[in-house]
Amino acid sequence: MPEPLKNLLHEALVGDMTDRIAAHAPAFDRSRFVALATDGLGTLELMERSALIRDALFATLPDDFPKAAAILKASLPVSGRPGLSGWMLLPVNQFIAARGPDHFDLGLDLLKALTPHFTAEYGIRPFIHRDQQRALAIITHWVADPDQHVRRLASEGTRPRLPWAMRLPQLVKDPAPILPILTALIDDPEDYVRRSVANSLNDIAKDHPDLVAAFIAGHIETASPERRRLLKHASRTLLKNGHAQALANFGFGAATALTCELRLLNGEVRFGEGLDFEIRVMNAGETGQSLMIDYAIHHVKADGSLSPKVFKCKTIMLAPGQSHAIERRHAMRPITTRRYYPGEHRIAILVNGCESASQSFLLVMPD
Repeated sequence: MPEPLKNLLHEALVGDMTDRIAAHAPAFDRSRFVALATDGLGTLELMERSALIRDALFATLPDDFPKAAAILKASLPVSGRPGLSGWMLLPVNQFIAARGPDHFDLGLDLLKALTPHFTAEYGIRPFIHRDQQRALAIITHWVADPDQHVRRLASEGTRPRLPWAMRLPQLVKDPAPILPILTALIDDPEDYVRRSVANSLNDIAKDHPDLVAAFIAGHIETASPERRRLLKHASRTLLKNGHAQALANFGFGAATALTCELRLLNGEVRFGEGLDFEIRVMNAGETGQSLMIDYAIHHVKADGSLSPKVFKCKTIMLAPGQSHAIERRHAMRPITTRRYYPGEHRIAILVNGCESASQSFLLVMPD
């Protein structure tokens, strides 16, 4: 089993934090910080542990934020010298998020200095929430920074629906203010940054599908292979949902003169095993067709209704008269994001976003 995430914040890490802060703050109360930051630490989950250490920083760093910020900035690594880095900076993020917005420019500057050593995407969001126009005016300049981590922070930290972070309701409602940031980074030399741009566009697509489809249409012509991969990744939700413009952006038109057959190899599936099925498509038309073949599992919910989840399958080019067969197994096993219920489920085959075949199958739970 993998190590629980909560164990990334532990007593030894607190000890390292203490040494690295005290090296730049002779008056820092080492023993009090350690006592507060480790009191009950082992009983807490990850974010609770981080909050405990953050509260210990509240109690032991100066109440004057500029003085505390100077200590924290001096405690960051420089030219190979050890400093605050990695997971010890998660509670520092929380400290800055709580105290920094009252010292706006200084707080954002500290997060910019911090992000090469640990992501600051969670820390900048309270600044954007407090004063979006002012924050974005500063963050926009980061797209030209020589450090890839700072450039990524400009896109990742402004994502409207960043997982595990506070939502930015103004940007959920109107994402137009961050489009210039994403446009500036669309051809960034680092894949690390480009993937962040794609994820932000995918966030936006959940609320503004037509906007993102149009954005991609405007940037795909003569796109480099790297940009095209970014735009395809940004379109993943739109493509799964069968959005017509998004499909057209990547050459997937409405499938015509196409035969699609679905065969279940086991119509009854025991939970913990898998659904085995075969898809066969045939192009009966007179021209070749580019086909994106996905499948949706319509899961039974607690009230007996069905809820679909789309899964990627295969992209093919099918010549006139050509057929193609695909075999798949879909695992039906425990996952943390879904609760399974017994009963009649359904599998549907989607070709270029349209349902082309479907069958029901029975999910049986173990005794």
